[in-house]
Amino acid sequence: MTEELSRTSALASRHAALGSGLEDWNGMGTAWSYKTDPNDEHDAVRERAGMFDMSPLKKVFVRGPDAQAVLDHLTTRDLSRVTPGKAAYLCVLTEAGGIADDAIVSNNGNDEWMIVHGSGDTMALLEASAEGRDVEVQFTDDLHDLSVQGPAALDILNANTDIDLADLAYFEHAPAKLFGHPCRLSRTGYSGERGYEIFADGSVITDIWDKLVAAGVMPCSFTALDKVRIEAGLLFYGYDMTEDNTPWEVGLGFTVSKSKGDFRGKSAVLAAKGTQKINNVCLDIDHPDMVEGGEALSLNGEDVGVINSPCYSHRMGKSLALAHVQAGLSVGTSMKVSGEGFSTTATIIANPVYDPQKSRTHS
Repeated sequence: MTEELSRTSALASRHAALGSGLEDWNGMGTAWSYKTDPNDEHDAVRERAGMFDMSPLKKVFVRGPDAQAVLDHLTTRDLSRVTPGKAAYLCVLTEAGGIADDAIVSNNGNDEWMIVHGSGDTMALLEASAEGRDVEVQFTDDLHDLSVQGPAALDILNANTDIDLADLAYFEHAPAKLFGHPCRLSRTGYSGERGYEIFADGSVITDIWDKLVAAGVMPCSFTALDKVRIEAGLLFYGYDMTEDNTPWEVGLGFTVSKSKGDFRGKSAVLAAKGTQKINNVCLDIDHPDMVEGGEALSLNGEDVGVINSPCYSHRMGKSLALAHVQAGLSVGTSMKVSGEGFSTTATIIANPVYDPQKSRTHS
């Protein structure tokens, strides 16, 4: 199966009307910015409701008698525990135990599963795991992913759907109708807030978007998405984790089911536990704005890390970043930050910095 190099969201016209240049991410034009202030978009997510077009994520159906076995070989989680109507966040590993991608796998029942992933090698590795198995693998861009996040998301969606979303627990999903349109609603997101992802066909997603705007949901750019996900300590593949990192190094050890059967990279990743070279941390940077990313971190003249994902949080009044630092450095450690044309200091702080108890997403 070959994917087209150019992917288009049915919401592209809506993004363009809001001022987006539809910059590329993952082969699809993406709203990295709008004419609106990303700080206002950030406020909408934290105070009421904002929505992100997450359709650049790749949606793949895996169907057939061997679907669960294929996905169990592909991923780090024990999928026997993911019963119909449930989903799990997990890693896809290389044979060497490095992170090839991260993804969410959903059990739709009747031997149908869906895996939603970003820019890593999931598709090629999935096809390798499926070889010789009784399974159908279908990538689809007609299915769109609209993420509505924020404290009012439940009330706004619940007023316009035919199921009671209050009954959906974190990482549960169900087929539904929203504004009369068939879709699947999943209690998942990437914001640190209670929220829902709407999976619906391109033929109806623009009408759902327009009706959500009319209901007071603010369209939000990926610039705002970076702000909320960094505050919440959520990782972005290719920046905060790569094939060079094991799950243990970036705080994703919880995705590794040690007792399940064989999966790609199992022996290597289990052998790597306790040998971490780096840790993923959150930094509070002594700087009045967002840094560029890629800045070197040093301690007593020795290089000890690098900044991967920076943002400026106007709500917290802090220049924040997710960074990889030498294993063993703890909260409270202060380091020198060296960037192009500037030098300052940064301190490791508790991660996540926003809602560390995760009460907003889980309750």
